[in-house]
Amino acid sequence: MKLSVVIRSKDEADRLRLTLVSLARVKATEIVIVDDGSRDHTPAVIAEAAITMPIRSLRHEVARGRCAASNAGAAAASGDIILFLDGDTPVGPDCLALHLQAHARTPNLIGRGETFHLRATRLLLDPEAGTPRPGEEQRLARLPAAEVERLKVTRQQILEDFDSIARRAEPGIYPGAGPRQLYEIETGALRDHPQCSVLWAASSGSNMSVRRDAFLAAGGFDLKLDNNEHRELALRLCRAGQQMGLVAGARTYHLTHRSGWRDPLVENGWERVFYQLHPIKAVKLLSVLWASLSGASVVPPQARITALPDLERAASGDNGIDYDAIRRLIPGLPDLSVTTDLPAGA
Repeated sequence: MKLSVVIRSKDEADRLRLTLVSLARVKATEIVIVDDGSRDHTPAVIAEAAITMPIRSLRHEVARGRCAASNAGAAAASGDIILFLDGDTPVGPDCLALHLQAHARTPNLIGRGETFHLRATRLLLDPEAGTPRPGEEQRLARLPAAEVERLKVTRQQILEDFDSIARRAEPGIYPGAGPRQLYEIETGALRDHPQCSVLWAASSGSNMSVRRDAFLAAGGFDLKLDNNEHRELALRLCRAGQQMGLVAGARTYHLTHRSGWRDPLVENGWERVFYQLHPIKAVKLLSVLWASLSGASVVPPQARITALPDLERAASGDNGIDYDAIRRLIPGLPDLSVTTDLPAGA
């Protein structure tokens, strides 16, 4: 069984270089990189790595977005299993091997790895050189030189002392209480509730593996989505007989590059599209789940959803709570009440 790594990358050349070094360390057998319209030195980073690594590269001269880049990479890959990565997510020493082993045990697996992040890199344009991200020049200049050194992630560390990187990492794709809680909810459900009917909601945009033939048969990521495309894909794959599962120990380390995270309650253009594709109650309760995690949540305590088994029960509709009314308490959400609901597992 062969695993192909598919990397989507745009304007993150120095982070991509570190990700490729981590893949060289674990001797990846095929790496497909889709450069989605980068205007930095990404082509040079790819060309340099391709001298010694099994890289196939594609380039979109004009950016087409994550979904199109992912689909193009999957189509070009030759492996039985595809592992999706972002260009800023170095892999841990056992990541690829653990994904392969998990698929050998469970042939219809959708594998969710453990998504960690490195908070300190959010200030840096180049995590290896320690150069500041635009807008962070003064903040970085105020730090002692020794502290700036501690922020760095270098090729030498990846190759010779990966433990020093792993020790700095924290659970969740972004820093903050919300992303960490979500990570714990998702991985906890995959670990402790393998029969839960809404495990598709625990999928990940990066560090997710799937059989290539199942991915292609499902039509890949939906191009109409610009957020939560991985959950929509996982829902389709689960309906087609695939099974979400946690690949314990298969870690990636997101080199963060912004303050805050892509909050799906704020960047919520995905929701109407997702619900039109799948008009089931569980889909429109995703936002109630995420809103319930806030320390200042507007969701009343009796209506809060704080675990995927809770989401499953709420979607069954037997708790007497009007969740359309609850959704109206959450600022900015579109009105989805006009579409007829189907049962939670429809």
